[in-house]
Amino acid sequence: MRKLTYYVGMTIDGFIAAPDGNADFFPVTQDVVDFIRDDYPDTLPSHLRAQLGVDDGNRDFDTAVQGRLTYEPALAVGVTSPYAHLRQYVVSRSITDSPDPAVEIVTGDPLAKIRELKAEDGKDIYLAGGGRLAGTLLPEIDELVIKLYPVVAGSGIPLFTADFSPAYFDLTGTRVLESGMVVLTYKRR
Repeated sequence: MRKLTYYVGMTIDGFIAAPDGNADFFPVTQDVVDFIRDDYPDTLPSHLRAQLGVDDGNRDFDTAVQGRLTYEPALAVGVTSPYAHLRQYVVSRSITDSPDPAVEIVTGDPLAKIRELKAEDGKDIYLAGGGRLAGTLLPEIDELVIKLYPVVAGSGIPLFTADFSPAYFDLTGTRVLESGMVVLTYKRR
């Protein structure tokens, strides 16, 4: 069965974006770019893959799932298919028609959709965000890969927005980059 991996950047105080959804305050240093390119190239938006020399297909993921707020920045700059190298799903109650034939809008139960996708053959599924969708999909998240940036935001969009319901994960990997970003990998217990 395919696994669902929530791969996301986070501040020390647990936020994945500013209150308005902006994430441009995360420091993008060369070591961070190198890490993403070398270790998680499938998570790069399609237009960046070519710029960074990533053109050898998908190594780990063949599907990306994101919430509407995560999708909005791409739409704002006219990019309707940010992960053209992956099957793309956007979970939304407000967008009903897809702006791009390569992007499927999920208006129904996102848990049911993830269970359907996990049952298919293929590579793993990349959960690109955001916090509310991650909270909804928490019962199906198999792995967390958290890029912990050396930043305190004070407020913003949390890693998960959900009702109290503890889910347990085991730490399976840590990696410290020169810039101070720490990559934490967890697998569901």
